[in-house]
Amino acid sequence: LDNTNWLSDGPLGDWYGVTVGRDGRVRTIALPGNQLAGTIPIELGRLAELRELYLSSNELTGEIPASLGSLTTLEKLFLDQNNLTGEIPAELGNLSNLQDLTLATNKLTGEIPAELGSLASLESLGLTENELTGKIPVTLGDLENLRSLRLSENLLSGEIPSRLAGLSNLRSLNLAWNRLTGTIPAELGSLSNLERLHLHDNGLTGGIPPELGSLANLNYLALSSNGLTGTIPPELGSLYNLDTLYLFDNELTGGIPAELGSLANLRELALSENRLTGTIPAELGSLSNLQVLYLHSNGLTGAIPAELSSLANLRELILQSNEMTGGIPPELGSLADLNHLDLSSNGLTGAIPAELGSLANLRELW
Repeated sequence: LDNTNWLSDGPLGDWYGVTVGRDGRVRTIALPGNQLAGTIPIELGRLAELRELYLSSNELTGEIPASLGSLTTLEKLFLDQNNLTGEIPAELGNLSNLQDLTLATNKLTGEIPAELGSLASLESLGLTENELTGKIPVTLGDLENLRSLRLSENLLSGEIPSRLAGLSNLRSLNLAWNRLTGTIPAELGSLSNLERLHLHDNGLTGGIPPELGSLANLNYLALSSNGLTGTIPPELGSLYNLDTLYLFDNELTGGIPAELGSLANLRELALSENRLTGTIPAELGSLSNLQVLYLHSNGLTGAIPAELSSLANLRELILQSNEMTGGIPPELGSLADLNHLDLSSNGLTGAIPAELGSLANLRELW
């Protein structure tokens, strides 16, 4: 798309996307979104002073050259959003100064090389949206400086290594959309800096570890679409920074813990498609920032709490397909932002409250 001065006799520093050091040696190649095609030249492995290589969002094909493992000064390697195939070269484990490795959104196959666990300086590892198979290498638990680990949308199997709990600087852990099995390691509760935990859409079983309630900095927790059983730990009510809690599409039983009413920053709560029983805790009416409440397709009983009318920011209230009884609280007519109200497939009785006519933003009423 832009090849200004390329293949000219001009200084390399004048070539589009190329920067050089005082010695004239190439330090950076930045050609993202530049409509590049063909393969990555193995000769790039000769650029001994290269610090950063950005080739994202192009149309590159073929394999990642093992010669890139010779770039011992490399700090940033971005090859994401191309059509690269083949396996991740184990030689990349030699890049001792590498801080960011992003190979997401390609067609890479094979296993994640255990050698990547030698990248002592690595802060971000992104392998999302490929066709990687095999187990998550336990050696990734040795990456003490890692802040973000993104392995979602692959074909990874086996259990989540408990050694990942050693990543004390980790902020984001995304293992979603794989074929992982086994239980959620209780040791993950020691990741004190963790802000986002994505384990949804796998084959995980067993209970939700109450130790996850110790993740004081967590703002996003998604364990949905697994085979999790047991009850919802009341300890999750200690996650005061939580913005999103997705536990839907599991086999969870028991009641909804009243402690969840302490999650003052919560915006989305989805507990639908489980086997939950008991009544809806009135304490959920304390979630003043809540915008989405999905409790449908469970075995909930009792009346709809009038306290839900305190959820001034609520946009979606979905309680369908339960066993709830009693009348529709007229107080729900005060939910001015509500656009979707679904109370269908229950055992509700009595009249439809005229107060629902005050819901000026309502688009769907079931």
